[in-house]
Amino acid sequence: MKDYVPTIGLEIHAELKTKTKMFCGSLNDSEEKRPNVNICEVCMAEPGSLPTINKQAVKNVLKIGLALNGKIADFTEFDRKNYFYPDIPKGYQISQYKYPLVQGGELNGVSLTRIHLEEDTAKSTHQGGDFSLVDFNRAGVPLMELVTEPVIKSAEEASGFARELQMVLRYLDISDADMEKGNMRVEVNISIKRSSSDVKNPTTKLGTKVEIKNLNSFKTVEKAIEYEIKRQTKVLEEGSKVVQETRGWNEIKQETFSQRIKEDSHDYRYFPDPDLPKLFISQIPEFSEEALRKEIPELPKEKRARYKEQYNLTEEDAEFFIRNKDFDDVFKMALGSIKDGNEKSTKLVSNYIISDLAGIVKEFPGVMTNKTKIAEDVALIVDTIITGKISSRGAKDVLRATLETNRTAKEVIGTAPSQINDEKDILGIVMKVMESNKTVVEEYKKGKTASLQYLIGQAMKESRGKANPEILRKILVSKLV
Repeated sequence: MKDYVPTIGLEIHAELKTKTKMFCGSLNDSEEKRPNVNICEVCMAEPGSLPTINKQAVKNVLKIGLALNGKIADFTEFDRKNYFYPDIPKGYQISQYKYPLVQGGELNGVSLTRIHLEEDTAKSTHQGGDFSLVDFNRAGVPLMELVTEPVIKSAEEASGFARELQMVLRYLDISDADMEKGNMRVEVNISIKRSSSDVKNPTTKLGTKVEIKNLNSFKTVEKAIEYEIKRQTKVLEEGSKVVQETRGWNEIKQETFSQRIKEDSHDYRYFPDPDLPKLFISQIPEFSEEALRKEIPELPKEKRARYKEQYNLTEEDAEFFIRNKDFDDVFKMALGSIKDGNEKSTKLVSNYIISDLAGIVKEFPGVMTNKTKIAEDVALIVDTIITGKISSRGAKDVLRATLETNRTAKEVIGTAPSQINDEKDILGIVMKVMESNKTVVEEYKKGKTASLQYLIGQAMKESRGKANPEILRKILVSKLV
């Protein structure tokens, strides 16, 4: 099989968080389950109705543009993108073509082409039979579209880009970007060509582009790209030509399927919408770069660098907090409540949140609404471990009890048996365990170092988790000589 290389570009749509829709006063409520409730004469395209521009939606796109180092346009306008589909009530979609709000930019090393603003379509439900249903609640919702340059080379790189964009949108608080709910949708443009090492006269010309529409999870993005690379490679190997088309993803069959021959831009007959005014961004004070940058928080890229330097966290631990805002809030509040903040206490807080808290809260839905209490409990537990009043095993039990009973860590620790720190008491436990495990003791003396951990475990079990593990280990090692 000849060597082929893929070229991938992404088009990512994200519904923006605004009170009302893009061009009318109907509510923008993605949680509304009743069909055709949030509609009006504008989003239903009734004759004589006129659209108006949602200022907050424009502002949101400008913010993401600055966050990704794009160039903010001074002049911009909205265009009519003409095509017929049952979920387009007007027979055209209001979008942007020649003059987008943002040009250029970069994220995760991937260059961006543009970011523009448009309105979302309605939602069609195909229930079988000879009819379909259309819910117009989503029609007209503000929709950001981000287009990358065709510079992505792998499925993993593509999904990594989409994950990072999702985080940036959430950090800016301009979109929930929930792929399961359809707040964020990924479309892939992919072509393959012979690699330069496999041809005598290599060319930079790309292969025939195929678009895969509406991918709704990061895993699906990877699977669809990997499948399409194999499919196109097979087509070329058989001596056929790849057809420029739009394809969908069949989750059951785990394969792409043809939907329609891909349209070019001229097929949409773009022209400026005559009902909407042109915008000159520099003439709107609240859209100035200075004003917008004040609203841009610390973003994931900067936060990664800071967490590694400030807290000496591993890359994996830092990434956990960056991707999980609630646990990140608990982490920061707990560090603020620690009596003796140092690298050891920081590591303990991090470990208990990632290794224990993150798992326990799944058993108690809703507990994370009280993050302040949880942070105070974690801080007190860590302080108590450092002072030797409870063991690390006991700390896990205390943490679970605070969530299970809604008591504070102070209350739980007050009723819990204290840690055993007396060396005489621990020596008695060690001697009992060694007497009961003579074979294991002999194995250790012959060089089987793993036996030590077993004996420590048995001693902790004998003490019901109350023995100070450091003192226990020290005494046990001294007696095994």
